[in-house]
Amino acid sequence: MTAPIRVLVCDDQELIRTGFTTIIDAQPDMAIVGECGDGRAAVDLAMRLRPDVVVMDVRMPVLDGIEATRLLAGAGVPEPVKVLVVTTFNLDEYVYEALRAGASGFLLKDAPPAQLLNGIRTVATGAALLAPEVTRQLVGRYAARIRPAEGDAGGGALTRRELEVLRLIAEGLSNSEIAAALVISQETVKTYVSRILTKLDLRDRVQAVVYAYRRGLVT
Repeated sequence: MTAPIRVLVCDDQELIRTGFTTIIDAQPDMAIVGECGDGRAAVDLAMRLRPDVVVMDVRMPVLDGIEATRLLAGAGVPEPVKVLVVTTFNLDEYVYEALRAGASGFLLKDAPPAQLLNGIRTVATGAALLAPEVTRQLVGRYAARIRPAEGDAGGGALTRRELEVLRLIAEGLSNSEIAAALVISQETVKTYVSRILTKLDLRDRVQAVVYAYRRGLVT
């Protein structure tokens, strides 16, 4: 039998925490290892318990979810923890900052339970999860504030087709939507995504989205 996905839930609203833990703990392939109500406690618990996934709110007391995510999964963290940001604010600029801080995915709190559970499973496998509405609305809305990195060739290491795929990822398209748009198979899309991540030394799809906006590949 496969070991259950160990989940830490961090949200400052007790009712939300209870709801999440009840839903998650009821799954045969998941187990709650802890819960807390502020970002500092999340960091301390995550470092001690080493969960597979931390479900993290953005706005919390003591230490907000962005800084907590940075401490757990940001650049330079030797053993990063996978963080799934779940928040009420679907157009909150803080969410973009959370993704830059190292979060592996983002969902809204009003998402159905099945989507939350799928998100946890997706992030636990090492893949990334960006709800299409987040990429299209939130990242797009704040793209003007994201300055392209200086001294970067803007994806020069990629082929023309790989750049096409990267732009479509950044626009919020799923693999199946990219396949339809480029008239190629989903397996071929997966191959391109893998090549893009390897060539650009990116951890996951979320980092690919941030990269594309930072390099001015999407406007």
